[in-house]
Amino acid sequence: MSWRDLWYGEHALYVNSRHRALYYADVGKDIATLIPSTDAEILDYCCGEALAADFLAEKCGRLYLYDPIPKIEASLRARYKANPKIDVLDKATLEALPDSSLDMMILNSVLQYLSRDECSALICFAAAKLKLGGRLIVADIIPPHVDALSDSWALVEFAYRGGFLLAALRGLAATFFAKYRRMHGNRGLTTFAIPEVQRLLSTRGFEARRIERNIGHNQARMTFIAKRV
Repeated sequence: MSWRDLWYGEHALYVNSRHRALYYADVGKDIATLIPSTDAEILDYCCGEALAADFLAEKCGRLYLYDPIPKIEASLRARYKANPKIDVLDKATLEALPDSSLDMMILNSVLQYLSRDECSALICFAAAKLKLGGRLIVADIIPPHVDALSDSWALVEFAYRGGFLLAALRGLAATFFAKYRRMHGNRGLTTFAIPEVQRLLSTRGFEARRIERNIGHNQARMTFIAKRV
């Protein structure tokens, strides 16, 4: 089993509904601090369930949501059909976005599921769609030294603060940790050292810097802000 098989199949990334809600609230608050202006046009690429999209849409001019999984796309359309500031895209409308039209693009917890060639192609896509000076947020990057134990401990700390510790411990023991350990051991996740991320971005038209705080609860991972130049 690859990470792509896990992601596109039936999986349990969240141990319960509280975990899911707190995760998206946390991510939404962190992303909101990076929005450059209240009229910014933003693309959240591979957005997942995007439970904080209404909150983010209040902070910008237009929010585009894209997820390649059909059932998630359908769920997003149903959830946000009444919000005029949110557009849910399919592959065709994603590719049809005008070049140099976006003020910000978010890649949160995306690159680890792609090959290096796929990462390169996605950064090139971002460079084409972003305006000069636009922001690419590349978040939740896994450094080579971070393993399943580190990620599991970050979840335990988050669960303790969020009031779902027992559910998290049960979930780790029963499903996620076993799958993660097996697949991480088989190098199913793509990891990046800091110089690799900076080189990936700088050779494709970006000035990049790592920011102090990673988006979300796992501070063993990394977030970079890249400016289109």
